[in-house]
Amino acid sequence: MSYFDLLFLASVPLSIVALIVAAFSAFRGRRRRAANILRVLGAYVAVYMFVALFFDLVLPRDTVRMGEPWCFDHWCLVAESVQSAPDKADIAHSVKLRFFNSSHRVVQWAPNAWVYLIDDNGHLYPPEPDSSATPLDMRLQPQEAVTTTRVFRVPATEKYLGLVTGHGGAYCGIMSKVIIGQGGCLFKKPKMIRIIPPGGL
Repeated sequence: MSYFDLLFLASVPLSIVALIVAAFSAFRGRRRRAANILRVLGAYVAVYMFVALFFDLVLPRDTVRMGEPWCFDHWCLVAESVQSAPDKADIAHSVKLRFFNSSHRVVQWAPNAWVYLIDDNGHLYPPEPDSSATPLDMRLQPQEAVTTTRVFRVPATEKYLGLVTGHGGAYCGIMSKVIIGQGGCLFKKPKMIRIIPPGGL
């Protein structure tokens, strides 16, 4: 967990407390105090969002290499290999994935986990439907690891591809916009595992 994550986690309850105090002050007739609290809170939110957008703009793309884990708390995903084969005007990329629980004590899972391939223009390519594929959001016992495969069809003209993943919401959702350093997707440079060319930047 990064310092930016901790800042966000601290900002949310403090903002809620400020709103409660402002509402209570207004209810008690102390409208000036309530207005001052709301002004300070509004200024903090504005500065926070400006800083978040600034960092998202200037920070370089965060790239994970093939074979390296991409972790959310103790839930981690590894792209182990990719096999590509032509299919008419497309290329079918079969990506072998391993996801695991790095914790020694607790069960972990990633609710509504998803993966896409993404090109350098920010276009997303979902995996082909496969009812027999192991779901990414299955519950994992401590230190348990599971291997699965996803197949993506991408136009043959796309030479640079990455794999993006997440859970609990859509790609480039609200959490990407409010946690500093996580909004690279807004500027077409999301964190990714570079698939094609493998290991490249």
